[in-house]
Amino acid sequence: MWSDNETSEDLLGFKVHANLLIDVINDDTVLPVTIGVFGDWGSGKSSILKIVKESMEKLEEDVLVLYFNGWTFEGYDDAKAALLESIIKGFEENTKIRSKIKTQAKKLLKKVDWMRVVGFGFKKIVIPAASSYLTGGFSLVPQLAQGLSDLKGKELSDKIKSGETEELLNSILKDKVEDENPMVVRSFRKDFDELIDKSKIKKLIVIIDDLDRCTPDRIIENLEAIKLFLNVDKTAFIIGADPRIVRHAIEYRFKPRVENPISESSNNRIVEDYLEKLIQIPYNLPKLSDSEVETYISLLICKRELIQETFEKVITRFDSFRSGNKYSVFGFSDIKDILSSEEQTALTNSLVNIPAMSSIICQSLYGNPRQIKRFLNTFTLRKRLAAVANIKDFKDDILAKLMILEYSEPVLFKQIFDWQILQNGIPKEISQIEKICDGRSFTEITEALKKDDLEKWSNEKVIKWIKVEPSLSGIDLRDYYWLSRDKISSSIPGASLVPPIVKSIFAELEEDLSASIIKDIINNKVLTLNDSELSKFLEYSVMKLRANCSEKKYYDIFHFLIEENISNSIVYYKEVLSNIDLNTIPASVGVRLKKLSEIPELSDFLSKLFEDNNSEVSKAFKSEDL
Repeated sequence: MWSDNETSEDLLGFKVHANLLIDVINDDTVLPVTIGVFGDWGSGKSSILKIVKESMEKLEEDVLVLYFNGWTFEGYDDAKAALLESIIKGFEENTKIRSKIKTQAKKLLKKVDWMRVVGFGFKKIVIPAASSYLTGGFSLVPQLAQGLSDLKGKELSDKIKSGETEELLNSILKDKVEDENPMVVRSFRKDFDELIDKSKIKKLIVIIDDLDRCTPDRIIENLEAIKLFLNVDKTAFIIGADPRIVRHAIEYRFKPRVENPISESSNNRIVEDYLEKLIQIPYNLPKLSDSEVETYISLLICKRELIQETFEKVITRFDSFRSGNKYSVFGFSDIKDILSSEEQTALTNSLVNIPAMSSIICQSLYGNPRQIKRFLNTFTLRKRLAAVANIKDFKDDILAKLMILEYSEPVLFKQIFDWQILQNGIPKEISQIEKICDGRSFTEITEALKKDDLEKWSNEKVIKWIKVEPSLSGIDLRDYYWLSRDKISSSIPGASLVPPIVKSIFAELEEDLSASIIKDIINNKVLTLNDSELSKFLEYSVMKLRANCSEKKYYDIFHFLIEENISNSIVYYKEVLSNIDLNTIPASVGVRLKKLSEIPELSDFLSKLFEDNNSEVSKAFKSEDL
């Protein structure tokens, strides 16, 4: 098994990206700078940031490197103040500079407290403080204490008890916020500049990771905190995030939630301006190529099968290989001479044919390191289960091939399950599909599959999967589906494998929005997802609908997806409708389904679904009063 945590161990050949970032940071003429390391969920951003951190700490003693996980501030009432405070405390906790900056750190922490009071957290910070102030048990900042002292005790007490405290404090602090907050920001930068100067460090590097796992509000708070350090000498901020999530957060902050929104071009300009002012150097990580996926899988196998001493030799050989060859596969033949005969046997027998399937794995999992690692972990668990269950004639490569379909096309995976369960594990349809795909062009295959009512199998990616060895014709698949029986209804990925961008877009669709805004989100966000993410989006939509089958809005999301011609949306919707108790579906859904029944792919299906059913949704669907 392999850990899913970020690591500075470079199995992806990503050190070249880290070295580039280090080269930029070491150029004093570029500082101050903010660098955005952009990539999809699970693309390896965190590992690169870890390599940068460890490398910079080794390079120079006079460099202070602070590493923060943005997600850790998610639970704070004021993530902005929490991040600022953590940076300052990072100076205090460094034993070499602590004594030099004691006074400056104290001043800055007071300013952070004032920002927290005037800008955020009234309910969790100021209200308890004001209540305590009434009994003399708390010392407030002077600006707030002066305003409270002008009120009579009973008057203040009544307002607190009646829940009017927030409005009261807002009114007291209004002038102070407007007059003093800009001053606090300016003086904060000045004092922070002085802090760096007193510390005698050459540069400060702040690495902020996992920003894209935060809510939109928290993302903006962290970005606003970073803005306070712009133009402060000797500083470099490195932010790791999925840029689509960051863009969504900025849009969420500036885009109205009602009809008549800011024009699309104006809103895009706001997002671009915000990002350009904040991120001076955006760096986008490339998707892994087929050869890189095969190399990554081979190194993961080496890590698991070899002792640490031998594996370190493999990594040294890999580093040398990559420095001279960035395109070829680094595999078994490149390390054979440094392995014992026992180690060679272990590697040969481990995960047979998995590296050879790297091309289809790369395409199905979109070259995503996290999904590749989780795929291999699930594969290993099932392989162990097969051994424990004493399954005879078990083939690793058949399990691997079926699992690739399970990850990339769960609806088709479920269809094979339905076929084999009625045919003693050997579905004739698979033989039919493989025969159609043998020796024909893509166009000929597509036409033949459509003619045989197998249109769902005509996707180019699926056809490549069909053609890859081993063949499934004549294979009893019951044992392989038995190993995945707990996942048949929900698919492997589940909530834990849903990319943040998918959750973010779906959360937006769950809001109370007009039809035009929903269509806008679908066309400008859902349609921009890659094939893998779109599959996860549809799986997540199914999961959410099943969990909320009595709420109309989750059906409406599918209706909009279908109306906007989102690929495979009809396939997923038909699957979920087939597995929901019709008595739980709101009657109003039937009205919408009646209109959708004009679509040929849904017409017969919906008619049969409601044919002999007397649920309220069925009555609405069959009603002529529309």
